[in-house]
Amino acid sequence: MAKDKVKKVVLSYSGGLDTSVIVPWLKNNYGGCEVICFTADLGQNEDLSGLDKKAVASGASKLIVQDLREEFLQDYVFPTMQAGAIYERDYLLGTSMARPLIAKKLVEAAESEGAEAVSHGCTGKGNDQVRFELTVMALNPKLKVIAPWREWEIKSREDAIRYAQKHNVPIAQTEKDIYSRDSNIFHLSHEGGILENPWNEPEEKMYQLSVSPEKAPNAPEYIEIEFEKGYPVGLNGERISGVDLFTRLNAIGGRHGIGRADIVENRLVGMKSRGVYETPAGTILRRAHQALESICLDKYTMRYKDFIAVKYAELVYNGLWFCQLREALDAFVATTQRNITGTVRLKLYKGNVIMAGRRSPLSLYREDYASFGEEDVYNQKDAHGFIQLFGLPLKVEALLAIDGGGESRYRKPDYDRFKRD
Repeated sequence: MAKDKVKKVVLSYSGGLDTSVIVPWLKNNYGGCEVICFTADLGQNEDLSGLDKKAVASGASKLIVQDLREEFLQDYVFPTMQAGAIYERDYLLGTSMARPLIAKKLVEAAESEGAEAVSHGCTGKGNDQVRFELTVMALNPKLKVIAPWREWEIKSREDAIRYAQKHNVPIAQTEKDIYSRDSNIFHLSHEGGILENPWNEPEEKMYQLSVSPEKAPNAPEYIEIEFEKGYPVGLNGERISGVDLFTRLNAIGGRHGIGRADIVENRLVGMKSRGVYETPAGTILRRAHQALESICLDKYTMRYKDFIAVKYAELVYNGLWFCQLREALDAFVATTQRNITGTVRLKLYKGNVIMAGRRSPLSLYREDYASFGEEDVYNQKDAHGFIQLFGLPLKVEALLAIDGGGESRYRKPDYDRFKRD
């Protein structure tokens, strides 16, 4: 049965089986609507040549492709890294950061093409549907969102293949990968297959960006990363773009087995999910950025920043990139990054990112100030008064407890010892 009539839809299109089938499905179920496909190049290492012909052969009127790699890094990846945002201790949010950018461009394409609706190929049990649709709601709530996986009768890959054949959709006759993957210049994720049992160790042949630590070089490799106001701008003395930096660091980190993470995470929709991630460049940059912050941020700012990092990660993971709270947190983070300028030296060795050195013209660390022999900045005799005041609440609590009941919460004094003395 046909749905409400829609004249024009912009579909987030990858060229895979699902989105290829969605093209004729939209036309058949929404009054013969025009379907325009949109593809975001986020550095997913896929050959996009010929994708326009495939989209048109599937029934689309045209394909729009945009290179979003630099925008992705500068406006999404780097701000999230500066915030220190990590979801549930390990996940660096590679997929979560990409979805609002894709959805934003999807909305812009719909507006420029005069479409009334947008569509995506996200399933009805994952996080991505939320991230796409919350972005559309925030940017243009008048657009209709069509999510075929929540509507159609297709339940399996075999169903999709039969539908494609029936409607003359060109599909590659390749063996299905047992893993569900998401890839961009920041990371590569793996889900499904043997990973669905959290007891199973990932098989080595699954990994695509990194070698195992056992097969990594026996000699360490040193690298230097330069930052300006929290943004990485150089590698080994050479100023390069964000895309070049990530491309090189992914290759360098990958050959040293860096950036693997095996996570069981709590999805927004309520279920737990196991995923294995490869994030070589992201892992290296996060460690370097933290090291520079350690010498350039004061204690109280750093501690509060660590506190808001958890909330920032939660917002990104839950698809709330375009919300006022994230903007407010960004304003705070931007202030903390004003002095994060300098260079970090790292040693990469068999899966490990080892700190080798850090320096900054804005460093708060001074060797002469930290010296125990320096009396001009720090007088050791001042410590007595500081300790007395800092420990006063503990002292008062213990005195009151002893006076009232003869013992404190943590120990009972031996009064007989004083009598014997």
